[in-house]
Amino acid sequence: MELTLDLQFFAGEKTEKATPKKRQDSRKKGQVAKSQDVNTAIMLLLIFFLFLFVGDYMKNVMTSMFTLSFTEYIQWEVTEQSVSQIFFESTLEMSKAVAPIMGVAIVAGLLSNLTQIGFLYTTETLKFDLKKIDPIQGAKKIFSARALVELVKSLLKIVFIGTVTFSVLWFNKDEMMMTSGKDVESSLAFFGNTTVVMGIMASIVLLLLSAIDFVYQKYDYEKNIRMSKNDIKDENKNIEGDPLIKSKIKEKQRQMAMRRMMSEVPKADVIITNPTHYAIAIKYDEQKADAPYVVAKGVDHIAFKIKEIAKAHQVSMVENRPLARSMYDQVEIGDVIGEEFFQAVAEILAYVYQLKKKV
Repeated sequence: MELTLDLQFFAGEKTEKATPKKRQDSRKKGQVAKSQDVNTAIMLLLIFFLFLFVGDYMKNVMTSMFTLSFTEYIQWEVTEQSVSQIFFESTLEMSKAVAPIMGVAIVAGLLSNLTQIGFLYTTETLKFDLKKIDPIQGAKKIFSARALVELVKSLLKIVFIGTVTFSVLWFNKDEMMMTSGKDVESSLAFFGNTTVVMGIMASIVLLLLSAIDFVYQKYDYEKNIRMSKNDIKDENKNIEGDPLIKSKIKEKQRQMAMRRMMSEVPKADVIITNPTHYAIAIKYDEQKADAPYVVAKGVDHIAFKIKEIAKAHQVSMVENRPLARSMYDQVEIGDVIGEEFFQAVAEILAYVYQLKKKV
């Protein structure tokens, strides 16, 4: 009893790799191995590289907008029309500066997702689920191993990114102190370049950390979709059908085929027997075939049934042990006999036809 329970326990333990169907079903539900840090790192890296090429353009847009605000807009009379025009023109100018960043962010988001999981569209994650607002489940998540891993990840990001950004500032501290003696444009250029360098370095560090996180997410995903031996058996049953039902269907098909075969025995011209083990029912019909063909055959119990039906319908039976054995092995039901059997079968049929004439 204890051994049976132990076997059932191990059969229910999730130790097996997920099957392709399980993976496909999980993917349809939106359950995939994905690191959000990869998305963030790629997006930040591309945006900060973008600043290297469009930084001057964005600076010119912003400075021209401020210049216009403090030289022209400040002199306008505050009316509904003037406020509407200022708002429209300011929004348009801001859009010019922000549009490249938004475009790169969209491209980066698509690129990072396609790199990790390929194209996937599902609405399963948008469905309302009461389990998501279950306080007990929420408390379990807070004190789970995954929450501890997320805490360690956050601490690592703070430490590494903080170290990199501080290092960039430390290496440029002397030039930073000298900005007090420079004009506004030179100071802005310095702080702009320093910010871009800090951003690129921090993005590279985050990308390295996200690669480690992706490996962990892959491992965690594989662990979560593991299956037990019973799960695999149940899945195979659902895909291929219950073996018990399949065996019953096959048995039913065999019975139907047997009935069809037995219904052909009364139409046979002769039954060639072993005499106890084999029985081959032969028929010759010029309109159906050029040579005699087998309408039924069987061994042991089936052979006995064939002979019983033949006797009931007065079908002739001829004993020829080697011929019966050879034809059983080489000729299938419905097939024409081979040339090697022509002479022997012809002699038997001639004998049978002669007997019928005498009768």
